[in-house]
Amino acid sequence: VSHYRLFPKALGRLVAALGVRELHLALTQGFWRTRTWGQPPLQAPAGAELWVWFQPTVTDVDKAWKELSNILSGIFCASLNFIDSTNTVIPTASFKPLGLGNGTDHHLLRYAVLPREVVCTENLTPWKKLLPCGSKAGLAVLLRAERLFHSSYHSQAVHIRPICRDASCLSVSWELRQTLTVVFDSFASGQGKKDWSLFRMFSRTLTDACPLASQSKVYIDISPKNKEKELLEVTPPPVSLYEAVVQGEKRTYAVYDLLSPSLFNTSRSLNVQLKWTRPQDTSELPTPVLHAHRYVSGYGLQTGEISTLVYNTHPYRAFPVILLETVPWYLRLYVHTLTIITKGKENKPSYIHYQPAQDRRRPHLLEMLIQLPANSITKITIQFERALLKWTEYPPDPNHGFYVGSSVLSALVPSIIAMKEVDMEQSPLFTSLFPSSDGSSYFVRLYTEPLLVNLPTPDFSMPYNVICLTCTVVAVCYGSFYNLLTRTFHVEEPSRGRLAKHLANIIRKLRGVPPL
Repeated sequence: VSHYRLFPKALGRLVAALGVRELHLALTQGFWRTRTWGQPPLQAPAGAELWVWFQPTVTDVDKAWKELSNILSGIFCASLNFIDSTNTVIPTASFKPLGLGNGTDHHLLRYAVLPREVVCTENLTPWKKLLPCGSKAGLAVLLRAERLFHSSYHSQAVHIRPICRDASCLSVSWELRQTLTVVFDSFASGQGKKDWSLFRMFSRTLTDACPLASQSKVYIDISPKNKEKELLEVTPPPVSLYEAVVQGEKRTYAVYDLLSPSLFNTSRSLNVQLKWTRPQDTSELPTPVLHAHRYVSGYGLQTGEISTLVYNTHPYRAFPVILLETVPWYLRLYVHTLTIITKGKENKPSYIHYQPAQDRRRPHLLEMLIQLPANSITKITIQFERALLKWTEYPPDPNHGFYVGSSVLSALVPSIIAMKEVDMEQSPLFTSLFPSSDGSSYFVRLYTEPLLVNLPTPDFSMPYNVICLTCTVVAVCYGSFYNLLTRTFHVEEPSRGRLAKHLANIIRKLRGVPPL
């Protein structure tokens, strides 16, 4: 990497020095509610997620992985330096390279999740500095931290991969893709109305495009759920409309080109407003074809059970899904209790890869290829036993619980409406990281909820009580005995003749003689 006019030098030197082939980092606050918000454009688990493919020339992958996580921790002001062997796994089927190269040597892959990572302003600021214009011009002007973090969901990601520079693919370039996904609750903030505008959401409007940008566009989804009930009104009127099939659904977008000279002729800024001309109900979006739910069950602090529900709502198509489970070592899985039930019958997976955990060294890794019948619910359960940690291994708030990372679902979901390659190539917005090969299906990667598990926790107030009681006993008992053993007693006889002696001293003083 030697061209740093647009590509940030901090990431370019990192990729070149450590032999990175692909890098995918996501920092997320909140959980994407698939059943309420629909299919996510690019979902990420709660907390921090990092997965990297290294070049075959890297000899010590674990050393490069550790150094890479420490450097990224400094660049993005995140706690990625806590990534170690206890939360790092090597998947075999879930994460394939998204760029050039069909390498299948999974020993060059590393994947880790920190579900407890909290994302805030100090993570957004370095992310904005990677943009060519920063947050001074273009679309990034809207990225105000006080508005972005006052939302239901916030996810910022960085993706680096090698791509073809031209159609002949004779030369290779590095692609840096920065994505930001935010969910605002406009119904709650708009006094019960679903109308919204750029100024209401971001407290700012668009004034110009980034001078270094070749394309700068705003897409507004104006495809109604029911044309008879919902009529949308967009202000100002869009210059052009764009239709595409996104994730199996036909969508209509209003396009605003910031590089168009006619856009800012009437006004100095662009404030897109969307209104519904009729009162609307609070009906939710259509249920996605694939979604999942995960929870932990059981009672007591000895054993428990992790259950995952995978839903396939397609009316007539069945498709396989790859499930990746990463469980910390202090939850000891009983693999013989693994059950997969679909429509009351046992569903045997086509592929299973299990790597047992080692105490204080590596977590459990479980990958399965499961066939999901049409219009079905598949329940996957596995039992575990809680381990007792050393008293130095507990966090400062042990009663809060211990986090278990999200499960990862990867599947090619069949599309009801066929997608064309032209639809994906007309705009960079729809050039997905997961392109469709034949147009009959689209790739989806979903994440379930992270789990919060309680472990047997000792009473950490007892040392304080013991110290206080011991100090009290020592001070009272030992101090009293030591005082009695070391003190010396003297008997003083009462003195006599004090009045006569005092009178004699007065007489001697008058005579000039020293007193007695």
